[in-house]
Amino acid sequence: MTDQKSKLIDIDRIIDQRAGDKAAYIPGFVRSWLKKTVHQDEVNRFMSECEGETGVTWLKHCVRYLQLNLKLVGEENFPPDDGRRYTFVSNHPLGGGDGVALGAVIGERYDGNIRYLLNDLLTNLPPLKSLGIPINKTGAQSRNLPQMVDAGFHSEYQLLLFPAGLCSRMRNGVVRDLPWKKTFIIKSIETQRDVVPIHFSGSNSKKFYRIANICSALHMKFNVAMLFLVDEMYKNVGKTCEIRIGKPIPWQTFDKSRSAYEWAQYVRDIVYKL
Repeated sequence: MTDQKSKLIDIDRIIDQRAGDKAAYIPGFVRSWLKKTVHQDEVNRFMSECEGETGVTWLKHCVRYLQLNLKLVGEENFPPDDGRRYTFVSNHPLGGGDGVALGAVIGERYDGNIRYLLNDLLTNLPPLKSLGIPINKTGAQSRNLPQMVDAGFHSEYQLLLFPAGLCSRMRNGVVRDLPWKKTFIIKSIETQRDVVPIHFSGSNSKKFYRIANICSALHMKFNVAMLFLVDEMYKNVGKTCEIRIGKPIPWQTFDKSRSAYEWAQYVRDIVYKL
């Protein structure tokens, strides 16, 4: 059994640290529900089994653990590993398994030379620290966010981004990303990175999308839907995911004929046509 001190996920400790004196008033059934929702025991058991693994090696271990069958289409469109830097952008239907799978695939192809823009919760996972440029998604944006993004694009690493910022939402029965943010266009031009569009197939449960839509409608500061992403990941165990790689888009394409925001939606449209 995992030692209490070595737990990666410890809901009781998190509640006690975050709630302070109010922690005593949080009923046991709420704590139990949270532990079940985030699969505390399963995740801690998995992390214990692959202790010491980090980066792309750990991501590949995750793919095996989740029994994801990855089907690559358009693999010939991957740019050669010749030292040039690229911006890989994808839709984000799952919010977890897609990031793991794409990181494993791209990381293996480019000899581990990859970095994500990760939300701050994922960056706190020890195996992901070496791959992540942390982005605060749970509260106010960090003061040094622009510097971190800038450092990522000016680095020698291949970058994997989900420009929507959040995982896809369901609207009228269709799962699609929210409008993409323009940062990847601006920074790809600045650092002369060609953009590689990728489409990842898959979806979460309708329950998840209902919760996510409610959070958005209520303009909640904390994205409650994130609590269910681990549960959704386990629901996708054993599924086949199709990854379609599009032809690289030269950075020179993004000229003054459109705004950076419009170019971002242009690339988003290309992804959904793959």
